[in-house]
Amino acid sequence: MPATPRPSTSRAKPESKSPCANGSALRFQMYPNQGAGRLPSRTIAEVKKTNYGGHMYVITGATGNTGSVIAETLLAQGEKVRIISRSPERLGRFVEKGAEPFVADVTDTAALSRAFQGALAVYTMVPPVYNAADPLGEILRVGSALAAAVEKARVSYVVNLSSVGAHLAEKAGPVSGLHAVEQMLNRIAGANVLHLRAAFFMENLFFSIDLIKSMGIMGGSLRGDLPLPFIATRDIGAVAAEALRKRNFSGKQTRELLGQRDVTMSEAAAVIGKAIGKPTLRYVQFSYAQAGQAMQQMGMSASVAKALNEMYAAINDGLMAPLEKRSAQNTTPTSIETFVSEVFLPRFKAKAAAGA
Repeated sequence: MPATPRPSTSRAKPESKSPCANGSALRFQMYPNQGAGRLPSRTIAEVKKTNYGGHMYVITGATGNTGSVIAETLLAQGEKVRIISRSPERLGRFVEKGAEPFVADVTDTAALSRAFQGALAVYTMVPPVYNAADPLGEILRVGSALAAAVEKARVSYVVNLSSVGAHLAEKAGPVSGLHAVEQMLNRIAGANVLHLRAAFFMENLFFSIDLIKSMGIMGGSLRGDLPLPFIATRDIGAVAAEALRKRNFSGKQTRELLGQRDVTMSEAAAVIGKAIGKPTLRYVQFSYAQAGQAMQQMGMSASVAKALNEMYAAINDGLMAPLEKRSAQNTTPTSIETFVSEVFLPRFKAKAAAGA
């Protein structure tokens, strides 16, 4: 569930560095992807000579927030990992650690089928895009390609990144598209699929940095008093990596990931304000029209802004909410305070130092 983009006096583009803008399809978790450096010493040709046999984990979205954690975790555990990206120059840090890069677009079924060949398990995700004329269509195209490749390569285990609210076939914006992707994967006979329905990404708070700097507030169309399950993407990556390694699921299953605790946007503003030395920082709820205009000022298409507003309305109205009660299984360790201290604050300071 991405934070509503803030009104801006500039026409700054979103910070995502993913393949098609957050990738090839809009997803509710809008977050800036982490770049991966160039290929310094081990070239792609050299790595492709490595024969990993059938003991291989394949990661889509490997340069993103969740995929990078999965790749790093598995490589640190001595596992063989194939990482998929459209941009080979971004895979350097993984290649240095022994990963096999595979250049492919997430809508290219034939290429994905080759990438998935011989995999013990595959991590799938639909990367978001901000400028799509037809965001739902983009999600369906990516989901269809992923599912077809899984089936063609006869992959036995799939861990799929989905979203809280993906039980909704309609009226949830892009998350209803993720519902359709889940169904595509569920129709594959013989594939064991675990859908990780993740909550609101804490990384969405990065989108508030410019508004804090320019206007001294945080804002969006989400209600400020509505408790939301907040999760750090590193926790999602850790859960996904463990699921890939253990492969202790069968059939078609869903598992919600709800973060350390529920947090309101007003509470998040208070935590951030304390960390940055602005204890009076507050969250302001904007109208959907204001939010839609702000999203388009950031470079998003009108269709994407409309889809996101539909999703935010579903959240505000209680339609899009977790199905599971909070438990030890769906609770993850990183608190909002820890995230702000360890992740948000360094980003905030870096932008301030750069004068951005």
